[in-house]
Amino acid sequence: MNAIDPAVCFVVPVRNEAGNIAVLVAEIAKALDGQWPFEVIYVNDGSTDGTEVELQRLMAQYPWLRRVRHKQSCGQSCAVRSGVAAARAPLVVTLDGDGQNDPAFIPALLRALETGGPRVGMIAGQRVGRKASGFKKLQSRIANAVRGAVLRDGTRDTGCGLKAFRRDVFLRLPYFDGLHRFLPALVRREGYEIGYVDVVDRPRASGVSNYGLWDRLWVGILDLAGVWWLIRRKKRVPEIVED
Repeated sequence: MNAIDPAVCFVVPVRNEAGNIAVLVAEIAKALDGQWPFEVIYVNDGSTDGTEVELQRLMAQYPWLRRVRHKQSCGQSCAVRSGVAAARAPLVVTLDGDGQNDPAFIPALLRALETGGPRVGMIAGQRVGRKASGFKKLQSRIANAVRGAVLRDGTRDTGCGLKAFRRDVFLRLPYFDGLHRFLPALVRREGYEIGYVDVVDRPRASGVSNYGLWDRLWVGILDLAGVWWLIRRKKRVPEIVED
């Protein structure tokens, strides 16, 4: 694997997910099954459990596994950006580190991205059969409805962590805390199309969620207003005609 430049990089942000790492790493490798040369970057976002020890153990076993570590927790958007910045591959797939995103759907996302060609900047997973409490499902439905009405991004579920996109496109996006919740709208802002693949949600196998109601509500409202402003203020680059 080291002798071949990776075509795909998997970026997995984690905070206190020691019990979920080994299984997910093995599932990612199985899902690829030699179809694409790949690397996996775990971003340890200030974990205080055994996450770092587990990553060190697994890196000794898998040469394609890498780790980026934040000394202090900086949040999911920062962790994703750190991983994408460190990636060596032109295509990136993000997954949540809790194991709820099933890697079996990764090939479908990558094929859709490759088939779409340069005009498609992202393929977003859309969860079906979501394994969450009724309250969290209600939160997501309300948030997605409000976001869709304001941004008109055509995405029913931006909360799904399973996404495939072009690294260069992502790195051109304006960066802010909460970016990961608005990726389809911001990729569209850059002039690219978005594709969608239905994915089956799974229950969390170990640990507890790091996100709560207040993480999603007030901060999300402010971020939504900011993204709406960014989209409205986007200027078209003029096409220069030389006489």
